[in-house]
Amino acid sequence: MRLLKFRFPLLPILLLGLSVATAAGPLAGRDAFAQDQQPAQVQPAEQADQQSQPVANGLIDAAMADLNKAKKEYASLHDSAKQPGGDDETLVALSGRADELNRSVTAISARLKPRNAEIDARLTQLGPAPKEGQPPEAAIVTQERDRLNAERAQISALMLDADNLTTEANRVSMQLVDKRRKLFTETLLKHTEISGNTFQDAGSALVAESLSFSDAITSWIGFVLKAKLGSLLAAVLLSAGAALLFLSGGYRLFRRYYVQDEAVENPAYISRLSVAFWSTLIRTLSLAAFLITSFFFLSNFNVLRPDVAPILAAVFGFIGLVYFVGRLSNAVFAPSRPHWRLVKLSNKGAYSLTWCLQAMAVVNGLDYVFDRISESMGSPVVVTVVKSFFAALLIGVILIAASFGSPMLARSGDPNAPGRRWPHGMAIILRVLGILVIFTSFIGYVGLARFMATQMIMTSAVIATMYLGFQLGKVVSKQGVFAETIIGRFLESRLRLGEVALDQCGLVAGLATYAVALLTGIPLILLSWGFHVQDLELIAYRLFTEIRIGNISISLLGIFVGILLFAGGYLLTRWFQRWLDSNVMARGQVDLGVRNSVKTGIGYLGIAVAAIISISAAGINLSSLALVASALSVGIGFGLQNIVSNFVSGLILLVERPFKVGDWIVSGTSEGIVKRISVRATEIETFRKQSIIVPNSELINASVGNWTHRNRLARSEIPVSVSFDSDPRKVMEILLELVRGVPKILRNPEPHVEFLRFGPSSLDFEMRFYLSDLSDGMEIRNNLRIEILKRFREEGISIPYPHQELHIVRGGRGQRADAAGKRLTDSADGPETEDDLIESLVSPAEENAPDAKNAGRRRGRTAAE
Repeated sequence: MRLLKFRFPLLPILLLGLSVATAAGPLAGRDAFAQDQQPAQVQPAEQADQQSQPVANGLIDAAMADLNKAKKEYASLHDSAKQPGGDDETLVALSGRADELNRSVTAISARLKPRNAEIDARLTQLGPAPKEGQPPEAAIVTQERDRLNAERAQISALMLDADNLTTEANRVSMQLVDKRRKLFTETLLKHTEISGNTFQDAGSALVAESLSFSDAITSWIGFVLKAKLGSLLAAVLLSAGAALLFLSGGYRLFRRYYVQDEAVENPAYISRLSVAFWSTLIRTLSLAAFLITSFFFLSNFNVLRPDVAPILAAVFGFIGLVYFVGRLSNAVFAPSRPHWRLVKLSNKGAYSLTWCLQAMAVVNGLDYVFDRISESMGSPVVVTVVKSFFAALLIGVILIAASFGSPMLARSGDPNAPGRRWPHGMAIILRVLGILVIFTSFIGYVGLARFMATQMIMTSAVIATMYLGFQLGKVVSKQGVFAETIIGRFLESRLRLGEVALDQCGLVAGLATYAVALLTGIPLILLSWGFHVQDLELIAYRLFTEIRIGNISISLLGIFVGILLFAGGYLLTRWFQRWLDSNVMARGQVDLGVRNSVKTGIGYLGIAVAAIISISAAGINLSSLALVASALSVGIGFGLQNIVSNFVSGLILLVERPFKVGDWIVSGTSEGIVKRISVRATEIETFRKQSIIVPNSELINASVGNWTHRNRLARSEIPVSVSFDSDPRKVMEILLELVRGVPKILRNPEPHVEFLRFGPSSLDFEMRFYLSDLSDGMEIRNNLRIEILKRFREEGISIPYPHQELHIVRGGRGQRADAAGKRLTDSADGPETEDDLIESLVSPAEENAPDAKNAGRRRGRTAAE
């Protein structure tokens, strides 16, 4: 029984091999397709008609030759798949050939589709052949139509053959998958008699195997020392360099992220999670890289013989497996560092669980090494059965023994105190698993028992590592946590990132940790459950290049490339905007508004070009967006009128430039400085630092005042009022003297003072002057008012305050009339003095109001009677 082919023997090594194989996978079909899709040169219509025939024939001949080659490959593959027997390695190789055949045939059909579309378009231009009774067409048109129809028939036949061949290749591929599944099931559930004769036969065969193995190793060492000593030294030297690079280099680069600091007495939970996850992952990958490169050098220098190479690979896998389980158990349980422990265990319990896991990993790894030795030495199957029986028995015993331990932390929280027993359910699970493995081995299903024991170790270890990664990503993603990590503090000190930026970096770091855990754990679990590396290569290739949803094909790799191209185009556009603004337009002293318009136009143009390129790179056919565009046109006609209106208005503002960034404008109830003009709205900042977003259509359809449209020249006014007893000429001279003494006030146009009016309580003047920059007006007006007040006080000129006079007159009508006549006479002579009597005049309407009310009451009573 050879379960070696279905177990995952070398977790870390196969991981790196998987990544390398995926990166360097066979892409010949795609490269050929890309070469055939070179853009055709634009030619005149006559030359195109003359040259279309040989180009089409060449394309059809090449496609026919490739299709015939694919048919031969299919025939060979079909014959090989029909042969009975075969191991998993052979079936995996055949599955790879079937997948490669499928891709090459698909590429042939894809190369013919553009030409078929061209022919259909040309036939549509020519139109159908004339019917009976219609005028005949030109002979050259008939010949062209017949030639195109014949060529289309050839292409259709080739595409039909390619589709049929693809179907047959898929059928063969499914047959191979079914054979692999049956072979795995039969091998796993194969029953073997466990008796005394079995152990006796295995003992005799084991003695012979030991002698053969000793002779093989001795002869290989003698062969290497005599004939391959130089190659061995070179391989060892390169392996030492690889060790220095991966192990020492990884330690120096990432030491701060996974080394448990003894100086920290009570580390945070995120620190413990981070150290546990990264110490397990980085150290295991470093060792795996070293083991892979060492085996690669030894193989390429022809130091290894075919019978020794599998054994050495098994030894390397054993080292990697034991190291992986040891690193994980030490990271999680931390036997000697209870303050770094992730689970609530006592010190004794942490030591016991670590040793149990290490023991199971050693047993599983040694069984794998012994299986490879038996396979290389050609030993009977009974030897493998007995070895697997004892390995499963030991693992079952270890599980049962672990269930009776007391590893849980004491209630007092002291890790040195005796621990508590397992929770009842956990102890039962461990015992059931151990008994099940032992019982399955004793009834003869050794392969199933060994497989169960292996998955308990491998899958559990991988899931535990993934869980640590998920927990770490979850904690890092929390708000404010990333800023407290080593990387967060480094970014904060070097890049001067703020709290919000660090929080966003924490989200990205959490997602990246999730991705690392998934991309590391899922392939390991699949490999441990019987998948082959080539299966994972095929899954990865299809996942990134060929995801089909109905008739739609999605390429994750193409989408990723499209996103990268868009990001690159966006960054390039922003860089070009800054370079053009600072190095070209700024040096040329271009107006600020023109610079803003040019920058905005270049920004939208660059983003549009980057979007088109990224969509094309993602594999999305732009012609398929025509339906979406037609639907959008209907939506624009109904629901998007305002958006389109604002967009067009924004373009008009950028081109016509009635105002620009930095202008002082007045629009409706908004007044302030223009800060930004986009294609949808304009941002205006008021003098109270409030940002107002005004839709562009309102600025186009309404009146807009621009204080700085042509220039920043503006007139400013200061009203001044003085008492009636002041000399107007002296006031005007003082005001002109003050305004002419300000350097920032223009002399042309010349400032002047207007005597506006005789006010109710003052003589009103207005000082008018011009400024070269209206932004200086507030400061100049403020200073002038201060100087005016100071000068008026020195000159004895008073500034009156508004007042009203109230006159109260007592007596009859005659006295009131005399008083009123006297007051009118006094008003004509001038303002009254403070000694005059202040009286109130009552209007005739007010005076006759009581009589009118009484008369009304009398009329009301008469009407009622």
